[in-house]
Amino acid sequence: MTTGYFTHPLCEQHDMGADHPESPKRLLAINNTLQATGLRQDLIGLTAQPAQMADLSTAHNQHSIDLVHNTSPQSGIASIDGDTSMNAFSLDAALLAAGAGIAATKAVLSGELNNAFCAVRPPGHHAEHNLPMGFCLFNNIAIAALYALQQDGIERVAILDFDVHHGNGTVDIFAKDPRVLVCSSYQHPHYPMRHHDTYAEHLVHCPLAAGSGSREFRHAIERKWLDALQWHKPDMIFISAGFDAHHMDPLADLNLHADDYAWITGLIMDQARCHAQGRLVSMLEGGYHLQALAASVQQHIQTLRGV
Repeated sequence: MTTGYFTHPLCEQHDMGADHPESPKRLLAINNTLQATGLRQDLIGLTAQPAQMADLSTAHNQHSIDLVHNTSPQSGIASIDGDTSMNAFSLDAALLAAGAGIAATKAVLSGELNNAFCAVRPPGHHAEHNLPMGFCLFNNIAIAALYALQQDGIERVAILDFDVHHGNGTVDIFAKDPRVLVCSSYQHPHYPMRHHDTYAEHLVHCPLAAGSGSREFRHAIERKWLDALQWHKPDMIFISAGFDAHHMDPLADLNLHADDYAWITGLIMDQARCHAQGRLVSMLEGGYHLQALAASVQQHIQTLRGV
């Protein structure tokens, strides 16, 4: 498989403070592991380009976009909420993170790549239509999916989110858009406790109790996601790839292992081949134990590569 790897050095400059779990060390850990294992050289490395205002406005209202731009500081750190802050590099990093998803989508749809992984930050799946929150400034995966839907031959897409936190922002943005199947597995009750009770046929919620492990996770995915994908028949699949359901992660209480991420990636690839001509773009979301994050991303990318 030809797998693209989209990133940008500025994504490592976004910094919300020394003690913040969503730190630049996350991308460093991923990149160091991919280099050490030799996997990085097997990927098509591509540099992200910034999203434009028109791209952002497909997923967010002007108030939300202006809030991010106006909060951006010249120096120091400025807070959007108790969890979400910006430094002088954050706005550029956020535009590049959103732009990476668009570029990856473009490359996969053109046939240049079979699939792609975007190693970018800040993450995006908590950003709602009118509210940046939860470490997220713009909803990267929603912007990429909406770009895809503007292209010829793409009438339906699926966003599959296996982050330990519910993808409230993605659900909010697509709550009334049946072109987009949104499946989210997550610990419940747990942060963010928003939109987990927003119901529609194209919204598939997979809550998991604290302490759930591989068996419960795999059963829920097979029981809920596969039927939904068979019904929806997406023309392209997007992954909100959060790795914080790992048993070592400090921000939640699920008990997955790195091989669970290989399993779910393989399952999603099967569905992409079945319904979407293999077209698949994955974007980094959570994962805050550096060793576990790097090992899980390695498994994810190896599976995307067909290794």
